[in-house]
Amino acid sequence: MSAPTELRLAVIRQHGKQLHLPAVGGQCARLAAEAVTAQPDHLTYLEALLGAEIEERTHRLVERRIREAHFPVLKTLEQFQFAEAPTISAARIRTLAEGAYLAAAEPVLFLGEPGTGKTHLALGLGVAACRQRRRVRFTTAAALVNDLLEAQHQHQLSRVINRWARVELIIIDELAYVAVADPGAELLFQLIAERAEKATVIATTNLPFSEWTTVFPNARLCKALLDRLTDRAHIIDTGTESYRFRRSLEQRQLKGRLTPRAPAAAKEAGSPAPATDR
Repeated sequence: MSAPTELRLAVIRQHGKQLHLPAVGGQCARLAAEAVTAQPDHLTYLEALLGAEIEERTHRLVERRIREAHFPVLKTLEQFQFAEAPTISAARIRTLAEGAYLAAAEPVLFLGEPGTGKTHLALGLGVAACRQRRRVRFTTAAALVNDLLEAQHQHQLSRVINRWARVELIIIDELAYVAVADPGAELLFQLIAERAEKATVIATTNLPFSEWTTVFPNARLCKALLDRLTDRAHIIDTGTESYRFRRSLEQRQLKGRLTPRAPAAAKEAGSPAPATDR
């Protein structure tokens, strides 16, 4: 590449930096080299350059959305083994992942025993929403209640609830997992009620709805909370058989079959016991 061309590319990179167009500065040389061979018109070259900028910005935005979601681990729907969970409809989950439930502000509830994939599926839908550039936040029910109680104690409840209101999808894991006293339950109900038909909640629980009063002792509050969560909701039963336990059992059995016997143990098994002095 000639010195004048290098100089012009350096100027373009500097312009891209000043205009906050990093992909234009980073991709202009490659696309210019391709243009020499393909000989597109000026508009085609400009379209490709701006397309690269949009692609780069989208990629960075998705990465930021995933960071801001505070996922405990990154699990996608592509990683979920639907063949190991026959009670869960893969087609239904993939339809949800397209995002129509977000636009309609419809709740999604995963109900099932521990180890049946509830959290993985919730995380997968969360990642899918991030890829659609949605604002997502993951939390456990206990952490959310503690956050609200602390905000109330510090006279910051309105500010904190408004902060949660800006999140398009809240994923509440382990809902109805540990008992919640009335003050915390009331704040949880307030947050969920204010999102009704405005923004989406995904929740996971291992308790049937009929047993939620064991966790939310105030029967009227429990009924109101369930009413908000189940209205227009997608309720998905993940079953009772623990996929996680079955996978661990299979791995232990495989490890047992593959582990060679120790030489000393094999010798002892194949030899008579030595005589003992009396």
